[in-house]
Amino acid sequence: MTGFAVIRDDTPASAIPRGAVVAMGNFDGVHLGHRAVIGACLDMARVRRAPALAVTFEPHPRKFFSPDTPQFRLTDEPAKLRLLAGAGLDGAVVLRFDAARAATTAHDFIHHELIGRLGVQGIAVGYDFHFGKGRGGSPAMLVGEAPALGIEVDVQPHIDFGDHPVSSSAIRKALEDSHIAAATQMLGAPWFVTGEVIHGEKRGRDLGYPTANIRLDPQCGLKHGIYAVRVGRGGKHYDAVANFGRRPTFDNGAPLLEIFLFDFNEQLYGETLDVAFIAFIRDEEKFESIEALVRQMDDDSARARAALAADHGAFPKLGTIG
Repeated sequence: MTGFAVIRDDTPASAIPRGAVVAMGNFDGVHLGHRAVIGACLDMARVRRAPALAVTFEPHPRKFFSPDTPQFRLTDEPAKLRLLAGAGLDGAVVLRFDAARAATTAHDFIHHELIGRLGVQGIAVGYDFHFGKGRGGSPAMLVGEAPALGIEVDVQPHIDFGDHPVSSSAIRKALEDSHIAAATQMLGAPWFVTGEVIHGEKRGRDLGYPTANIRLDPQCGLKHGIYAVRVGRGGKHYDAVANFGRRPTFDNGAPLLEIFLFDFNEQLYGETLDVAFIAFIRDEEKFESIEALVRQMDDDSARARAALAADHGAFPKLGTIG
């Protein structure tokens, strides 16, 4: 295999590398627990000199089973794939999670998808991963069936952060509560978003703080406030301060991520940026005057610069797809 391959339900058999070792999971965030599973997959693949693939599902099964419930995803599909590529895998099998897949038993999934279609040699999963109709598939089931199938199964235990296992839900809660350091520790790298720079009201220019504006997913649960961030653009990283919120001093409008890049004066409209969240500075608030707002922005910028200087350039490791 060359490059990071993405295999889907309609990928022809001739394009599927048989005999791979796979890491199975939803991988929302690709956090430390996920990385332990990926590490076990890579180790097995190295010994067997086989490709190492992730097997994952889109949309997230939660979205299928609860379509009307807001779903704060840590990583959408493109971000997840870039993180999986950056983790050293050779590719990902992205399976569509629909009514047919939800009705597939764990037994059929193992025998038809993993063995029949992929011809896997080994499977790595986390201790709490379940799959198949009614979540009937479990790590114990895979371990039990492994000898008859002639495959190796590795089940990774939980990784704890404080008194609780690292999980996607725990990271979401940390971001909702502005606990950026905790989220970063559980992820193993800063949480990031990706978006296209759009035109805004251009108030920042008049304030001396021209911003690059990005509209995030409406279901993003990140706490509104001011953040020290690092921006990825064209293989380079730039320090910045950002506001995520509704701009209560002006219009209290739809949530927007407004980024002021330090020591930067290039045009960014229409470009796609990666924005990694390094530290929380303060809550969003309404100011009684523009002068008071600018004084606070000056202070925010100084605090963001200090936080970024102490951070030593951390940024998620992202691979290239295709």
